[in-house]
Amino acid sequence: MKRTIILLSFILLLPLLGCTQSSDIIVHDPVVAQEGGKYYLFCTGWSIAVYSSENMKDWKKEASVFAEPPSWALETVKEFKGHIWAPDISYHNGWYYLYYSVSAFAKNTSAIGVAVNKSLNPSDKDFKWVDKGMVVQSVPNRDFWNAIDPNLVEDDEGNPWMSFGSFWGGLKLVRLNNDRTSLAEPQEWYTIAARKRTDFLDDSAPGDAAIEAPFIFKKNGYYYLFASWDYCCRGAESTYKMVVGRSQKVTGPYLDKEGKDMAKGGGTILLRGNKKWPGVGHNSTYTFDGKDYLVFHGYDMNDDGKPKLKITKINWDKDFWPMVDQSVLSK
Repeated sequence: MKRTIILLSFILLLPLLGCTQSSDIIVHDPVVAQEGGKYYLFCTGWSIAVYSSENMKDWKKEASVFAEPPSWALETVKEFKGHIWAPDISYHNGWYYLYYSVSAFAKNTSAIGVAVNKSLNPSDKDFKWVDKGMVVQSVPNRDFWNAIDPNLVEDDEGNPWMSFGSFWGGLKLVRLNNDRTSLAEPQEWYTIAARKRTDFLDDSAPGDAAIEAPFIFKKNGYYYLFASWDYCCRGAESTYKMVVGRSQKVTGPYLDKEGKDMAKGGGTILLRGNKKWPGVGHNSTYTFDGKDYLVFHGYDMNDDGKPKLKITKINWDKDFWPMVDQSVLSK
């Protein structure tokens, strides 16, 4: 996702010790996993920021995932210095898989890597993050897509797929090997969501087709594709909003409520900002203890537009479309 110098200053303000309310946690791109009665939150930050909680309200800062930036990332993206974007956490066969993005600002000089761990609890004897290196890479003037904002989903046969992308030609989906650390061969690629881009722009430029942060959630016999439209990271000027479509196949097409393909500009607005929270987006979606949750960040105008953690329940209408109570943005 797009980043600015303002974002870097926000990250430096992250609390280092103790528990804080979710409304006080400064985060971008939050994802959550549940293990052993605790929730673990991962988000954009130096070496990937981590929090833990017993109730998804009071959060404790944990040590970052990496003690130092992965060497492959420093070699692959020369402008990368250790500020890692948009992680994704999933569990499979006794291992947690943490995907993450390394990139150069406003360029598709980017790559997605993955680290694995047997536990998320730092006190567990098996706790140790092991980096498995790069999964996929984008190169300017070679690839018309951007290898950031990963999300792992399994299809109905248990095959792993990764969605990702930001701006350029939209959001992509690619099949992974069963090891979940490399692309399957022969490669299978799909465009699952895109928006209209101004013609005649240089292919190396991100352009104005502002879409990013895919997250695919299985429910009600559908795969729901959540994405974020427009612009993050601008405080009061942020225009981020969340959209959704769905498909009965992981590869799409993902259609919105009006039947329009998200790969052709479709998308039903799920949640948009207001004066207090002008931009809201980069969501993840989960079922915890039988309840569905939307996890995202918003820019808090009561605190100079800093990005804050927001968590709210998802309900479903009679046609099985997700609904979010707008009152989540009144607090």
